[in-house]
Amino acid sequence: MRTATINRTTAETDIALRLSLDGLGAQQIDTGVGFLDHMLNLFAAHGRFDLSVTCKGDTNVDDHHSVEDVGIALGMAIKTALGEKRGVRRYGSMLLPMDEALVLCALDLSGRACLRYGLEIPTEKVGTFDTELVEEFFNALCREAGLTLHLRQLDGANSHHIIEAAFKAFGRALREAVSIDPAAADAVPSTKGVLV
Repeated sequence: MRTATINRTTAETDIALRLSLDGLGAQQIDTGVGFLDHMLNLFAAHGRFDLSVTCKGDTNVDDHHSVEDVGIALGMAIKTALGEKRGVRRYGSMLLPMDEALVLCALDLSGRACLRYGLEIPTEKVGTFDTELVEEFFNALCREAGLTLHLRQLDGANSHHIIEAAFKAFGRALREAVSIDPAAADAVPSTKGVLV
């Protein structure tokens, strides 16, 4: 089982996270940020990842530190669970509709952190959640996971739908990328012989 347990404590957040890449989509999530909990539930369900997260953060200030630090912890967990990345398909993509929203996600387990963020979220908030934090979350995750990630919004007018489509698409694309290729189950999918 490709799993990782991350415990990360700073002056701003205290996070415990466990991830299994070979799960069934089981989740137990309490980040202190309701909208982020909802998005992580969708990510885990659509990726079929088992995910448990607790975060105690300084949400009395705002949600920024909690959202960014959960992204950091999840990125660390993805990197740890993948190990040498032997046998993985490496690439994954999904074009996902969510009502009027349409989001493309394409990613590479390259070992190189790169986020190309193309979501145009029309409102500054969804409920109490600051929508600018979506980019902060994915930036932090990509940096720690060593992930190349492209998110492109092709259509959409409703902020909730756009963000939801992005998290669902990310879950499904990551599921494809981390899945084992039976034709190359012991090989690192790179002509360099490593993915770092």
